[in-house]
Amino acid sequence: MTEIEKLLRGVALPPVAAVVQTFDKTELPDPETHLRMLLEARNFHIRPGARIAITCGSRGIDQYGSLVKTTVSYLRSRGAKPFLVPSMGSHGGATAEGQRLVLEQYGITEQSMNAPILSSMETVEIGKTKRGLPVLIDRHAFEADGIVLLNRVKPHTSFRGKYESGLMKMLAIGLAKQKGAEATHSLRYENMAENIEAIASVALDKLNILFGIATVENGYHKIASLHVIPKDEIPVREPELLRQAWNMMPRIYLDEIDVLLVGQAGKDISGTGMDTNIIGRFHTGAASGGPRTIKLGLLDLSDKSEGNANGMGLADFIPRRFYYKIDFTSTYINTLTSTEPNSSRLPMVLENDLQVAQACVKLCGRLRAEEVRLVVIPSTKELSRIYLSPAALAEVSSPEKVERQGDFSPLPFDPDGNLTLF
Repeated sequence: MTEIEKLLRGVALPPVAAVVQTFDKTELPDPETHLRMLLEARNFHIRPGARIAITCGSRGIDQYGSLVKTTVSYLRSRGAKPFLVPSMGSHGGATAEGQRLVLEQYGITEQSMNAPILSSMETVEIGKTKRGLPVLIDRHAFEADGIVLLNRVKPHTSFRGKYESGLMKMLAIGLAKQKGAEATHSLRYENMAENIEAIASVALDKLNILFGIATVENGYHKIASLHVIPKDEIPVREPELLRQAWNMMPRIYLDEIDVLLVGQAGKDISGTGMDTNIIGRFHTGAASGGPRTIKLGLLDLSDKSEGNANGMGLADFIPRRFYYKIDFTSTYINTLTSTEPNSSRLPMVLENDLQVAQACVKLCGRLRAEEVRLVVIPSTKELSRIYLSPAALAEVSSPEKVERQGDFSPLPFDPDGNLTLF
C-alpha cells in the first residue's frame, strides 16, 4: 500500500441515488424538412455553377449531418457547386488532416454529404479592425463565390458578450483557422466579445456571405428552433437566439456543491472540455455563473477529443487513466491559441477514480460523509440523469424539477478502483 493509499483509505464516501432532472423540452419535430422549407422560402441569389462554401465546425450539434446534407442538396438544386470547409480555428491539432478527421467523427465525409471537403490551414487577410487585428479567412472559402455559415448558437464557456458561440464567432474564429483564432484571442478573453464583433463585421462587409443557418438546442441537446438568416440580419438576430439559448440551457439544480465528479470531458462535449457554465468554474475572469463547486474530480477523457485535454485545469484531481490519454501537443496548441494556460494546467494525478473521489471528499471542508453535497454526472452534456448524495438532494434549488429514482447506495467501483456508475 502506498503512502497516498494510506492517507485516503479512511475517507468515507456518501451514498448516492439516481435523480432525473427536467429541462425545457421544446423540440422541432422535423429539422431537416423545416430547414428545406425555410431555404426554399427565401429567394437567395445563387448563380448556377457558383462554388459555395459551407462551414463545418468541431462541435457535435444535433442533427449535424442531416443539416449539412440538406444544405448541400438545396444548393445543388439551385445549380450551385457546394463544398465543405472545416471551420474550427485551431482544433484538430491545427492541421488540415486533423480537422478533416474531426468532421469524420461526426459522420461528415465527402461520401456521406455528397460534397468535397476542402481542408487547409492557409488563410487570406481581407482587412483589419480599428484596433489593428487582422481579419483572416480560410483560403478555400475566400476563393468561393459565396459562403453559407452553419452553426449552433449557445453561451460561451469563457466570456460574455452580445455574440458568444454562433454565426459571428464562426466567421471571426472558425473560418479564420489557427492564425486567425490566435489573433482574435491575442487581446485575451476580456476583449473577446469586442474582437469577435469587430472582426465579423469586417468579414460580413467584405465577403459574399449568402446566409446563415443557426440552431438553438433545448435542455436535452435537441434542436428547439432553426433559423435561416440573410447576411444583413445576422448581427441583429443572433443576440435574440443567444438569449433563447440561455433560457433553455440545462443545469445542475444546486447553488453549492461540495464535491462534483465528472465522468468525462472532451472537445466534443465542450470547447473547454467541461461546460464552465454547468460546473461553475472558469479559467478566465471574463465569465462567471453556475454553482459554487468546492472540489472537482475529472475521471476520463473522451475518445473523440483525440487527446486534447483542454479544460482539465478546471479540475482538482484526475486518475492515471485520464493522464495517459493526454496529447500535450494538441492541448497546448489549443491553449497557446486561446491564450489561457489555466485551462490546461495539470491537476493532481491519483491512482484511480476511487482515490479521486476520496481526495475530493477529504478536502471539501466537511467533517462527516453524510454532510457532503456530492454530485456525480456523466459529462456536462448529459445532465438529465445524474447522481446526488442525501445532503445534495436536500438542498436542490428547484425540487419540482428533480425526481429521485431508487434508493441511496454506495458508489460502485471495479477492482481497479474505476467508477462503474455509467
